[in-house]
Amino acid sequence: MLHVTPISHRRWRIAAIGCALAAAAILAGCGKKQEAQAVVGQVIAHVGPDDVTQQELDNELRLAGIAPDKRTDAIVKAALSRVIERKYLVQQALAGKLDREPTVHLDISRSREQILAGAFVQRDLSSKMSTISKNEIDSYTQGHPKQFDQRELFQIEQISFTPPKDVEALAAATKDDKSLDQVEAQLNQMNIKFSRGTATLDSATIPPEMLKALDARKSDDVFFIRSRGSGSYFKVTSVDPKPLTGDEATEFAKREVRAEIARKSAEEISQAALATAKYEGDYARVMATPTPTPTPAPGAAAPAAPGAEAPSGAAQDTEKPAGESEKEQPKN
Repeated sequence: MLHVTPISHRRWRIAAIGCALAAAAILAGCGKKQEAQAVVGQVIAHVGPDDVTQQELDNELRLAGIAPDKRTDAIVKAALSRVIERKYLVQQALAGKLDREPTVHLDISRSREQILAGAFVQRDLSSKMSTISKNEIDSYTQGHPKQFDQRELFQIEQISFTPPKDVEALAAATKDDKSLDQVEAQLNQMNIKFSRGTATLDSATIPPEMLKALDARKSDDVFFIRSRGSGSYFKVTSVDPKPLTGDEATEFAKREVRAEIARKSAEEISQAALATAKYEGDYARVMATPTPTPTPAPGAAAPAAPGAEAPSGAAQDTEKPAGESEKEQPKN
């Protein structure tokens, strides 16, 4: 029975603070120094005793992902309003001494730690990813033929639905099913609403465990996959060779190498952090306890993957498999 557990992807939100005072400090002449500082910290609004600077507004727009050439008056107004409202609310919170409340104090500390941690991770990853060589790209391509020279597109027919609370009953009812028609009949009998359609799974992006099961499939195999809040039974109807070559293959390999670097870096950071920690009381025992392997939901149709995340193959002009991930797909 196949159990697919995709690697979680964590996203860090990073606030970067720029400073140009060093350049201004070495300039001879008071006028030039003041001019340089004015560009960095130009005051554009006042909120009670607090100032809003051009730099703060630019950072607000940066965090919102607004490119300089897209910053219309309406967008700037909305961003500046958010900054002003935030400063006003902070003033009210401080007046009410909310910063002295234990939970608020801890939340402030946590936010600071997240920003600094994210900034470090971003700088570390940028440094590592800037040195990716052609040999690394070629090595990855040669080591993953199913993503490149031997890439295949699996055409599937599927039934998608919201899994019932009693997954065990559904698994028992469909364990011997050899066709989607049988599955459909069982879902109707259990009053489970569903939709039926087609999709395409890409061997370049689906999890290795799923790919192994698909390669070893029998003609009457019905697969079951489940993700958060959705499930899908499917059968493979055909397989089309679709090699990935040229510039597109190179770009795809670069993305995969970067993703692998990010995964390894996260693991290394976690291991390094835990290695420096010393525990008090019962927490030494807690932290020494092996992390349990998640127990999947009871099985459905063999060789189903109950309780597993749906594969990340892309549907092309068809319905996506339920719970499909957002991994970027090759375009050809």
